[in-house]
Parts: sequence; C-alpha cells; structure tokens
Amino acid sequence: MPRSEKRVLLVLGWYDYRLQRGIEKYAQEHGWHLSPGVTREKVIPWGWKGEGILAWLGAGDDLAEFVVAAKVPTVDFSLRRPHLKFPRVLTDHTRLSQLVAEHFLSRGFRNYIFYSDIENWSFDERGRAFIEALRRAGRSCPWLRWHQSPAYYPAGRYKEWEQKRKWLASELRKAPKPLAVFAPTDWMAFDVLETCESARLTVPGQVAIVGSDNSLLAVDAMRIPITTVEPNLEAMGYRGAALLNDLMEGKPPPKEPIRMPPSGLIVRQSSDVVAVDHTGIARSIRFLLKHYHQPIGVNDLAKAAGMSVRGFHQAFLEHIGWPPGHELHRLRIERAKQLLSSSAEKIEVIADMCGFQNVNTFWVAFRKDTEISPRQYRKRYNSSSAF
Repeated sequence: MPRSEKRVLLVLGWYDYRLQRGIEKYAQEHGWHLSPGVTREKVIPWGWKGEGILAWLGAGDDLAEFVVAAKVPTVDFSLRRPHLKFPRVLTDHTRLSQLVAEHFLSRGFRNYIFYSDIENWSFDERGRAFIEALRRAGRSCPWLRWHQSPAYYPAGRYKEWEQKRKWLASELRKAPKPLAVFAPTDWMAFDVLETCESARLTVPGQVAIVGSDNSLLAVDAMRIPITTVEPNLEAMGYRGAALLNDLMEGKPPPKEPIRMPPSGLIVRQSSDVVAVDHTGIARSIRFLLKHYHQPIGVNDLAKAAGMSVRGFHQAFLEHIGWPPGHELHRLRIERAKQLLSSSAEKIEVIADMCGFQNVNTFWVAFRKDTEISPRQYRKRYNSSSAF
C-alpha cells in the first residue's frame, strides 16, 4: 500500500447505499483505501490502524467504544451520542420538515398530525420543526406518540403491532378531516396508510400522508404510492468524507454540525390532493402545480380561478396563508434547489426549467432566497461538485 494512501474505515451502525455511494465517490477521487467491513458484517476490527473513521453511531455501544478508542480523526453522521464531541454532518431536519409543512399548507390543509412510534433524536427534530412551521402559519398540530400513549403495549412484537394499529386507527378516526399527516420515516407513513385502509379512511381524500427518506422499495407497485422527502444522502456522504479529509490534513473542525438540506419533496398519490373548499382557489392551485415551471404570472392564476386579480389575491391569502406570487416563487426556487443538488444541468438551463425569464432574474431571486448564489449552492450540496 503506498504510504501516501489514506486508510479510512467505515463504522456505519446504520446503512444506506446512497450515503456509502457518496463516500465511495470521494474516496475514489482522492485515492483513499476504504475499509467498509464494519458496515455490513458488524465485526469490530479491534487493533485496526489507519488515518480516519467515518461513523454512523446510531446503535451499539461497542461500536462507539471502538471509535473512541481508535483516537483518529472521525466524522459522525448521527447525533444519537451528543456527548461524543466528534465533528458531524447531519440532515437538516428543520428544512426537511418545513418542506412538508409548506406542501400541506399550499394545498389548503387546516388539520394536521405528526406521528411517531419510537424515541429517536432525528424524529424529535422533525416533529418539533414541523409543529413550529405550522405554528408560524397560524396552525396547530398534535403529536401522536405511540411509545408514550396509554395504549402502548411493549411486550411481544405481534401484540404490539396489533395494539398500535388499533390505537392509531382510533386517533385518526377522531381527527377532523381533511387531515394531513406527517410521519418522520416512510415506514411509519406506510403504517398510517395501511391503518387508514383498515379503518376505511380514504387516502388522500380524507387523510393525506407524507413520509421521509425516500426509502421504500418498489413504491410504484403500491396501490397508493407515498409522498416522501429525498434527503440527499449521497451528497451528505461526500460532504462527510470531505470533512474527514480536512481533519486528517490537520485543519480545525467546524464549531457546529454541518447540516445538509434535502434535495426536495417527491409528490406522490398519498398527498396529491387540494384541500381547499373554494372552487376558484382549488382550480388555480391545480393550474399552478401543473404550469409553475412555465413563464406564468398571477394574472394567469387569477384567470384559471375565474376571478378578478384583486379578488383572487385576497381569496388566496385567506385560504392558503400567503400571496399567490409567493407560492409561485416558492415552487420555482424549491425546484431549482432540487436540480442544483442532484443534476449536472447548466445553470442557464435550470433557470429556464424553473420558469424564470432569464438567468440574471434567476440568480437574483435565488440569492435573495438562500443568501448564496446558485453556483455556490451546487458546490455545497451536489456530490458531483468538488467541496
């Protein structure tokens, strides 16, 4: 092995191929020797010698003890053990939850639930951020916690599953409709979906559902595919590897965890509904969702609603909570973020794909919204760009 080749160990107590793909890409570009054995086999290589560790210390105290004992530069992708003062690269759970809240709010929902079934630091971050985003919009949101409910039945996996479904069905039936439910993972969202089906609650008519992480397999084979958030784990893995490289070269660690925003929301049937009881506004929202990437304006939306511009503006503000021009701008910027973080398209092409008149207009609007330029955003959050 060449002396200049950095030896890096993966100690990932939780595995996702997208994260590892980002790490692998960085390792190939920088000539690392990557040892991924702990990720799959969970065999701890006591005595391993190398220059750095990339870890996801989510479970297993023995893994954490090994990483601490190794005494080499380490980057952790989890916050489960905050007492271990490793530099970290994490999902921006606040932004992720804001995306979901904006999605539901823009569809006109007024009734909400956040649902989780176990204690987890990332689920807690998502729940708090979702509820806060709705609070700022003047909406309230109860948090259904199965593991804290009086019906919780921890003894026996089958019995727990049965009791949980009965409890969840009861809570969903009691909630006012139409109802928007956010679950912090796709698996919990799938729990909500199946519970709705057994309780004869229509999805998305009575209950709209959004999950997160884009982790379900064969989602297109589901009778009702679930809307989700793509967390951009490949860029997160690449960014974590870049941070580790800095540490191995003696650079100081960041003072706070680096937070990676999600790529965007993937809208599927489970939440693809407009819950506005105003016919004109509902019609304008459907038109907006179909044509926002084209050079349309508020006048076009008012025409789709069959209303005067002034009356349309007032009605949209009343039913959605913000002006129609803001919603048009929001959709375009979010689509631009998604393309910048996941594609290699030229910035001029992205501006056109998102409905901006020209690249200069796009540049100014994007910088005003994010405080960085489109090129800086791509460099920071796209694993195809050098950090």
